Amino acid sequence: GNHTLLNEFILSGLSSHPELQHLLFFTICFIYSMTLIGNLLICLATAHPTLHTPMYFFLRVLSFLDISTASVVVPKMLVNILSEDRSISYLGCVTQLYCVVFLASTEWYLLAAMAYDRYVAVCRPLRYPAIMSTRACLSMVLLSCCSGQVVSVVQTAWVFTLSFCGPRRIDYFFCDIPPLVLLSCADTSRYERQLISATALVIFTPFCLILLSYTCILSSILRISSAESRHKTFSTCSSHLTVVTLYCASGTLIYLQPKSSNSQEAKKVLALIYTTVIPTLNPLIYSLRNKEVKEVLIR
Repeated sequence: GNHTLLNEFILSGLSSHPELQHLLFFTICFIYSMTLIGNLLICLATAHPTLHTPMYFFLRVLSFLDISTASVVVPKMLVNILSEDRSISYLGCVTQLYCVVFLASTEWYLLAAMAYDRYVAVCRPLRYPAIMSTRACLSMVLLSCCSGQVVSVVQTAWVFTLSFCGPRRIDYFFCDIPPLVLLSCADTSRYERQLISATALVIFTPFCLILLSYTCILSSILRISSAESRHKTFSTCSSHLTVVTLYCASGTLIYLQPKSSNSQEAKKVLALIYTTVIPTLNPLIYSLRNKEVKEVLIR
């Protein structure tokens, strides 16, 4: 097809206003630095001997995924902000899309595993050590990675079998599915239906599992007689619920309607939140609302 003749794409970036470029550069550079520092601190804190539990093991993996997601997108975006040459090679675009989809999908399945961990801790406390063994935790992480791998390979292969015979300029700041679909000169209605199905599989299947887990958790919490115990139990779950809500809201708005009436600028903002801001917020959410993590970080 004609798409094989392309050897590069042009990324338009976050904004076309020259006066905003330096402000964007320093703002995003600061956010990226906070992402690296915050998530590295979480990785170090959760490796402490007092925090060797499944919950903190999953949190350490989540922090690693957040660092990876931001690192796939942000460095290239920072270079493009200050450079007149905003090209990305065809292979580079394929690789970036693959990595973004893989990391995002893996995070969703990992969030479902974290919800299951909280369910077992609250609803099956006596069997918790046996159910959430080291082997079980490693298996959940491996399964999350394998699921993300399958989703990423399929989605990336689907996108790059489209014919890109129009302009090679991507109105985005990284290679992602919705802006690449807009470049195709072929009828993409069938692919858009496949994308919606894949998004439902990646987002709503884990979300339903998370919702089911927290329904059972809430039922157990309401049966606790002590108000202090109820508050303590719920506080261990509230951080995870906050992260799930942020991911679900932004991910759904970006991927469910690739050719919706929403402006491209609005989608850029959502994508920036999803790939850059949320990875920065995760360490704050988990550390500020978790007494044990705060104590280890202070030490």
